Amino acid sequence: MNPNAHILLVEDDPNFGMILKDFLELNDFEITHAIDGEAGLEAFKEGHFDLCILDIMMPKMDGFTLAGEIRKIEPQQPFIFLSAKSMKEDILQGYKAGADDYLTKPFDSDILLHKIQAVLSRSLQESSMSEKTEFTLGSFSYNSKLRELSREGAVKKLSPKEGELLKLLVLHVNDLMPRSLALNKIWGDDNYFTGRSMDVYVAKLRKYLKEDEALVIENIHSEGFRLIDRS
Repeated sequence: MNPNAHILLVEDDPNFGMILKDFLELNDFEITHAIDGEAGLEAFKEGHFDLCILDIMMPKMDGFTLAGEIRKIEPQQPFIFLSAKSMKEDILQGYKAGADDYLTKPFDSDILLHKIQAVLSRSLQESSMSEKTEFTLGSFSYNSKLRELSREGAVKKLSPKEGELLKLLVLHVNDLMPRSLALNKIWGDDNYFTGRSMDVYVAKLRKYLKEDEALVIENIHSEGFRLIDRS
């Protein structure tokens, strides 16, 4: 486990919330429990959390809305949804909202612990990677600090948004980079117009990378993009 990791638990059922809080504390996590979405948002603003666990159906602010507000403050904040809603459409909506995982109630507590550890480990790895400035991508080299994309001696200087977007794609190489993550982190908002702007920048990056046939940026409909490196 990741001892002393600080988790924000937002759960409006007082009995279930207390049981879950006690269980997680027994497993060496530090827990802040909020009883509705608005209280959860205020708690998030006042502290630093390694992970947020959010119920979906809550008074004052539902979990999807709360997740969106949290991502406006910290675009890369990891979170897990808990919900009694088990329909495919509900689960897909959770992942489209940027969730790292989605658990339907009732669930096995050991499975929850496993998912928490997986999310925390992945978050730690991404945090470590985000500090890097030198990357190898197929036959390209990319310096994110200088925003220089190099191949066979030729150097392309990227714009600030191009550079940030490419780094996010590299950090998620061969995995999904959620649209909401890039839009909130780089453009500061997730709406129709910023989404169209990002599509233009993705097209530019595709043009730059097409010299290496092993590199492909796939569009995952309504969810995001995946930079595939087959080299």
